[in-house]
Amino acid sequence: MVQQSLSLELTVEACLRSYHYMLVDSSSSLLLSLLLAHLPVFTYTSPVPQRRPSEMDKLSNQTKNLMKLTQELLLKPTLSQLHADLKLYEHHFEWLNRVSKKHHHPALPKLVEMIREMKSLMNLLHRQMQKVEAPRLTPVTPSLPPHLPFHFDVLQSTHELLQHFKLFCDWAYRAFISLKPKISANTTTTTQSQ
Repeated sequence: MVQQSLSLELTVEACLRSYHYMLVDSSSSLLLSLLLAHLPVFTYTSPVPQRRPSEMDKLSNQTKNLMKLTQELLLKPTLSQLHADLKLYEHHFEWLNRVSKKHHHPALPKLVEMIREMKSLMNLLHRQMQKVEAPRLTPVTPSLPPHLPFHFDVLQSTHELLQHFKLFCDWAYRAFISLKPKISANTTTTTQSQ
């Protein structure tokens, strides 16, 4: 409707500019006068009827709402599980660090660095858990042998642990990426309510 009004105003403006050329022909002048007289009728805007939401609109909106609710329900348990799993991996890597020292394993400096990075990640994760009030799970720590008799056992344990941890890190990274918008929204809501 606004577009029709704008095009009509442009047409009238063009007619007015060329009005002095049309004075010679009286029928053109009469036509222009009639057009100008009816201008308020053409520019009157009538309300456009609102489009009612279709069944498909309702279905997509309800699905979107369910998805948001599901993300909210998954947020706290996922953060709690990530923290508990990291705690278990920390336990395993500290054990591996201890048994590797006895065999002078070449990966020892990297193990120390991994443990430090894990602790840093757990601290960050714990702060996020506190912000969204996620419960802290207490993982059952497995009993590990105090030492490994052979160097090959250390190498094999290192390889297995690193392979499992790599899969965990991949899952954790995807979990953090999918939870990031929800954590940000939840943190913003918590901050505004305080």
